[in-house]
Amino acid sequence: MDGYETTRRIRKMPNFGNLPVFTLTAKAMTGDREKCLQAGATDYIAKPADPDHIISLLRIYIARKAA
Repeated sequence: MDGYETTRRIRKMPNFGNLPVFTLTAKAMTGDREKCLQAGATDYIAKPADPDHIISLLRIYIARKAA
């Protein structure tokens, strides 16, 4: 099972439908971001990932969850 299928299956689970799913991938080709988002990812991060960027994204989604 690849990451796309994993994300689709997570989205089908009643308890995890709203869980933020971040795709961290070495794939950075045209269309990869869209493919991840269509599979149900909340956001897409291409490697090499900047730790500060990842922390910023987590803060955004935690704040949304708390609101």
